[in-house]
Amino acid sequence: MRTKGERTRRRIVERAAPVFNTRGYFGSSMGDLVRETGLEKGGIYNHFGSKEELALAAFDYSAGVMRERFDAALDGRTGAMEKLLAVVGVLGGMVEEPPVRGGCPVLNTAVEADDAHPALKERARGAATDWLRLVGSIVKEGVASGELEEGTDPREVASVVVATLEGAVMLSRLHEDPAHMERAVGHLEAYLRSLSRPVAGDAEPGRGR
Repeated sequence: MRTKGERTRRRIVERAAPVFNTRGYFGSSMGDLVRETGLEKGGIYNHFGSKEELALAAFDYSAGVMRERFDAALDGRTGAMEKLLAVVGVLGGMVEEPPVRGGCPVLNTAVEADDAHPALKERARGAATDWLRLVGSIVKEGVASGELEEGTDPREVASVVVATLEGAVMLSRLHEDPAHMERAVGHLEAYLRSLSRPVAGDAEPGRGR
């Protein structure tokens, strides 16, 4: 059970996360945070020593929502291909159902914080690295089990998957058109299936680059 102070801190983070994700760190004022949280400035500072501390906690919260989505999507999946397609589905869903209002927190934070806020940039890099490692580990698992073609490069596949989907998030939001993400997801699904190792009796190899 959380204490009252822990519950209040959690509520502040949950309500602040969409503010930072929509307006950015530099565009979010304490007035914005006061309105969203329903607390006075002093009440916020009772739980967070600075705006930066709150922004970092808000990013961690958003990244945590994404981890929960991955866990839920992967629960019960047994094969590498099933897991890879599930990961694509989670990342592909960020356009229509972002983890918090404002879109992908990793993309938003990486763009704003680059050369401007090292601590937030490091948080975004850490989250993106986690996504790359997740995809890479599933690919390694698939190669080891014989489900994916021998020689499939986990780092290459991870880069292609994450970079394609993050780019699709950007285009979909920029043009207010989810078709960019739909095309990206369809392309990645075909690409991943092409990495499958053919089973005995297949007329054609599963891999094609």
